[in-house]
Amino acid sequence: MSDQNDPPPALVSSVVSAGTLEDDGSELSSISPDFTRSTTETVFAKVLPWTGALVWPLMLALPLLMTDSRSLTSYEELFPSNWYTYDPEVDKPKPLGLTLGIIAVAVGQVFVLLFFAAYRSGYLTNGTEPTSIQSRGARGYDFSEGLSTHLSQPEGFVLLVVYLSVTWMCNLMPANYYSFQGTIQWKELVACLVCQDGIQYAMHLLEHGLSPVLYRMSHKPHHRFTNPRLFDAFNGSATDTILMILIPLYLTANIVRTCNVWTYMAFGSSYANWLTLIHAEYALPWDGIFRSIGLGTPGDHHVHHKFFKYNYGHLFMWFDMMCGSYRRPETFAPKVFNSGI
Repeated sequence: MSDQNDPPPALVSSVVSAGTLEDDGSELSSISPDFTRSTTETVFAKVLPWTGALVWPLMLALPLLMTDSRSLTSYEELFPSNWYTYDPEVDKPKPLGLTLGIIAVAVGQVFVLLFFAAYRSGYLTNGTEPTSIQSRGARGYDFSEGLSTHLSQPEGFVLLVVYLSVTWMCNLMPANYYSFQGTIQWKELVACLVCQDGIQYAMHLLEHGLSPVLYRMSHKPHHRFTNPRLFDAFNGSATDTILMILIPLYLTANIVRTCNVWTYMAFGSSYANWLTLIHAEYALPWDGIFRSIGLGTPGDHHVHHKFFKYNYGHLFMWFDMMCGSYRRPETFAPKVFNSGI
């Protein structure tokens, strides 16, 4: 008969087992090194594509670095004060803000293109090709050809640089835009992106629906890409760029009039580089999160390129959702689009 103070058999068994572990450690070896390695590789494979999300803050690298007073790259450390001080009553626009703005967009493009090159080549997807948006697969092409086509389009960056130069140096922007005071104004940045995309949505509808002649003159050249690639973002016509990008840009500047030069730079880089990314031929790691809150993704924009009558928005799907013209890409899976994009 056991004493009432004796420990229960289960506890004795646990203690004995623990003693065995301490004595010879044989039970610890039951976790296979292959299992540990496999688990690590699985976690790494899931996390690696998400390193590409660094491209979003890197788009804003120049204005962020130049407005950090603790940094050696602060604009106050790099440039004489007479290059950036501006009194709208007496001063003419100075080229420093324009130059830095163009460089800010270029820096953002460099990071976007580096990310896309690594992603497309499988360096961020464990050596496999990313999932294409369309079920027939991504178009095949040489990366260097795509890059040269992207950068040399006269209706793309060339026309944008001309617009920025004329509106800046001819003093056509609101006075606040010439101010170097402060840093990125985040509320104004969001307001500019939403306003730009809302006006662009309206212009996009007009190009499609106002008249067949206007459509042929403006947007039809861009719509020859029914399975677009990232490098098709600015490949269209000068008329299309003027109507859908430059006019909305100028209207946005005169609606959101309180931006400083750093916010204008951040807006320009965010807008141009996001517009580039939504033309990608592959699903991007953050697309599910973006789509859940109505932000534009490559899948959303491919719906427009494939069917022409849905998803007229670019950065935001909110205007399509409000007007009934939004369609999720999975609506057309798996026949037209891949599932799970």
